[in-house]
Amino acid sequence: MMLHSIRKINIFLIFYFLFSCDNTEKKNVIIILADDLGYSDLSCFGSEINTPNIDNLASDGVVFTNYYSSPLCAPSRAMLLSGNDNHVAGIGIQAFRSNDYGYEGLLSERVVIIPEILKSNGYRTFMSGKWHIGGDPISRGFDDTFVLLPGAFTHYDNNKPIKGYPDSAFSLNGKRILWDEGKYSTDEYTDRFINYIDKSDDSPFFGYLSLTAPHWPLQVDKKFSDKYRGLYDSGYENIKITRLNKIKAKQLIDIKEEHFKVKDFRSEWENLSDEGRKIESRKMEIYAGMIDNLDHNVGRIITHLKNKNKLENTIIIFMSDNGAAAEDFYYNKTYGPYIQDKFSYDYDDMGKPESFISLGKNWADMITNPFNLYKGYTSSGGMRSPLIISGISTKKKTSEQFITLLDIAPTIYSITNSLYPKIFHEKTIQKPIGASIIPYLNGEDIEIHDKDYVFSFEHSGNAILIKNKWKIVNSTSPFNNNNFDLYHLDDISESNNLKEKEEIIYNDLLKEWKKYSLSKKIIFPTPYKDDLN
Repeated sequence: MMLHSIRKINIFLIFYFLFSCDNTEKKNVIIILADDLGYSDLSCFGSEINTPNIDNLASDGVVFTNYYSSPLCAPSRAMLLSGNDNHVAGIGIQAFRSNDYGYEGLLSERVVIIPEILKSNGYRTFMSGKWHIGGDPISRGFDDTFVLLPGAFTHYDNNKPIKGYPDSAFSLNGKRILWDEGKYSTDEYTDRFINYIDKSDDSPFFGYLSLTAPHWPLQVDKKFSDKYRGLYDSGYENIKITRLNKIKAKQLIDIKEEHFKVKDFRSEWENLSDEGRKIESRKMEIYAGMIDNLDHNVGRIITHLKNKNKLENTIIIFMSDNGAAAEDFYYNKTYGPYIQDKFSYDYDDMGKPESFISLGKNWADMITNPFNLYKGYTSSGGMRSPLIISGISTKKKTSEQFITLLDIAPTIYSITNSLYPKIFHEKTIQKPIGASIIPYLNGEDIEIHDKDYVFSFEHSGNAILIKNKWKIVNSTSPFNNNNFDLYHLDDISESNNLKEKEEIIYNDLLKEWKKYSLSKKIIFPTPYKDDLN
């Protein structure tokens, strides 16, 4: 009996010691999520845009060159925070709500998200920026929130960018508010974020900065956009080639020429009028200015952490939610009439609060090059994004390891020594399906995922499944299982469909897809019901 008591005391002391050590050494964690930032938009990823602060994060951390997000804003946010499939998390379809499993349009209580886990482990938690996954984040584990609830808004005021958007789109700790007009979104979100850092005092913290730049409408102060005056006058093709050469020089991607085909869109530029080229150049100048401003604000956060002696104990994860956006709404049949009535398209107004412009598919093609297509598609251009993790001790500076946004939450739990429960608030929950990258960075594992790992995603019939250096992709409407194409992962431009030549591999991946779609209760056609916006 005495021996049993001694053992109980020893076990208690061990757990007390471990908990005490963890409490004093817990790492702060920050996620900075850019909105619609393309693969090659950062200087460290091959861009001509000036991003010194993000480049410094890259030089002090690890650059992941083979990172997959989802191809759309809302599913990415649900998958990032939950570490689970977007259907399990309730966001099977963006901006629509139904009563069907997986299509609730609201972050499901089937999953527990990062702030809920970390808050239960002694962290102070806060968020500033875009939410976009239904409800209000204050109910999901955050101590402080200043958020945009829907998917997009103007960057300076309360002028709704799309007809049908709510009059009160912003929330402060669960209370609807109006935007303080004249303040620029990235600056204001960062101001709030820095204030939340200061409120943490000596507590470890988790901060989620979900910026709305460089998402449309393209707006930014001229002091940022005018830095890039004339830089894009040479057109889509020349900028594309310049970026591609930088990507090759930095060896970010193993480009095998036999698998690589670059889209030639020289004629799209040449066929424009002089006025058309002028307008297109200005769009990209403003877009570049938005990214420049974003980098400036990342620098503000880094400087503030240094001044507060918190930087060395902080992990910063910088990423994008999907590939570059190709929308061009001004002349769109659905949205155009409202935008034309409410906003200016005059050249001299571009970038100002009264203007609404968006990038368009040719610039999006340039930005996602050498990949295929862009935001909204499960092709490589829609899903491959920049990812930088800074503050982790590792000899690795660049990694070509396959990693997805499903791996971010497990990695954070590993960094913070946080356990994911089986039951939360008396409800059985779904555990994350990704993997922590920490064993790989520590040299304990040679890969993040083994060769049989399967990554799958579906949204509105756009589907992808990746397994062992192969992928099947389906972007054909209406969705049909027979419409998948097969590509080797080395074929980064998806120019060589091997569906007919590699029938055994294709059928194996198709079986995996059917298993996935059944397990996640995916519905075809997608059950559109009530528009959330």
